[in-house]
Amino acid sequence: MKQRIKPLLALIVLTLISIESLAQQQRKTQPSIPRWVPEKGYWVTKTNIHFPLDHLVSFYNNDHVLIYEETLKGVKLNPKKRKLKMKLKKVLEAAVIAWEAKKTPGPLSTEEFGLVKSVL
Repeated sequence: MKQRIKPLLALIVLTLISIESLAQQQRKTQPSIPRWVPEKGYWVTKTNIHFPLDHLVSFYNNDHVLIYEETLKGVKLNPKKRKLKMKLKKVLEAAVIAWEAKKTPGPLSTEEFGLVKSVL
């Protein structure tokens, strides 16, 4: 009886190990996307090293068309901060919706959509 249990136990252990290794490989192949990554476009921040408190924030849709651009003066932006990325994502989504609702081609004007200064 003991002679039958050992091979059966070894088979069960090997099966569990192989199933777990397959599950780990499956998790590794699916990279997680951070929450701050927008689905409808992207933004670009430009600054000058001589004027670190002046920034130009541009928003583009997925077709690389400029939809909105705003200049910020007297504000320090750290693009590595997650909080700023989440705020820019929110502004981008609002800008894309406003740009799609607008019938004329071209980027939105600051008078039509002055949201970046109010959010930051």
